[in-house]
Amino acid sequence: MRATMTPQEIADRFVQKFGSLVSDVRVQERCEGVKKVPQKTVWMTVPRESINNAIAELISIDYPHLGVIAASDNGDMIDLLYHLQVFFGGKHEEICVVFTVKIPKSDPHVPTISGLIPGAVYSEREKQDMIGVTVDGIPDSRRIFLPDDFPQDVYPWRKDE
Repeated sequence: MRATMTPQEIADRFVQKFGSLVSDVRVQERCEGVKKVPQKTVWMTVPRESINNAIAELISIDYPHLGVIAASDNGDMIDLLYHLQVFFGGKHEEICVVFTVKIPKSDPHVPTISGLIPGAVYSEREKQDMIGVTVDGIPDSRRIFLPDDFPQDVYPWRKDE
């Protein structure tokens, strides 16, 4: 099945389904490069407890391609940005959906999404290594980038280190 929804329809569906659990919802379309092919993105913030429900809802639209889980240290909070694409591979149909999950450094936990998207475990392991977010339920929590003798509780992507 190819794109049957616009970015705005995706945003509206999440607002209707999740109500006040989603915030900072916005739709963006940018044209870059010589060919000026539009890049369509839906941005929204979801609570960490709802990330699996949000991913499941996206799967009900079209099984997404997980690009990356990015991370940003914002002082007392860490933002995880889940970059997913629906209608992946369709010419001019792809829509990027970015879920932002804000996590307090005082309680840096987030549930794994690997039960829904198995390949997410690699990006989740990276977040554990590099920014110190514990991924609850991750099937493989071994370090992926840092050596075993790297100091515990030191995270290279943290601004406070």
